[in-house]
Amino acid sequence: MAMEPTDFGGAVPVDGYGPGFFRVGGKVIHGPVLIDRRGGREWGGLDDIAALLALSGQVDVLFLGMGEEIAHPPKALVAELDAVGVMVEAMASPAAARSFNVTLSEGRRVACALLPV
Repeated sequence: MAMEPTDFGGAVPVDGYGPGFFRVGGKVIHGPVLIDRRGGREWGGLDDIAALLALSGQVDVLFLGMGEEIAHPPKALVAELDAVGVMVEAMASPAAARSFNVTLSEGRRVACALLPV
């Protein structure tokens, strides 16, 4: 069976990751990263709530990668994002990156914020 390339409709997926970095659209970003359909950029981590709140109106779901292992996100962060209409799905960063790519390929309004592994 021939493999068909995934069509992201012009959106930029997560290409890969490694210890302390993510590769998004061919660009390597060290440390925490925030990714939406336009690409990835450095992110200040869980204390950088303003960058996540800025996604309001642009995305419906934020996959929050908590690092190598799943962990509970800060309740205040989840509450603030919920108040502006952004649903948070927390998981390990590798799973969040994969979930972002699959959901992005479906044409959905999605972003991910990933802590390094």
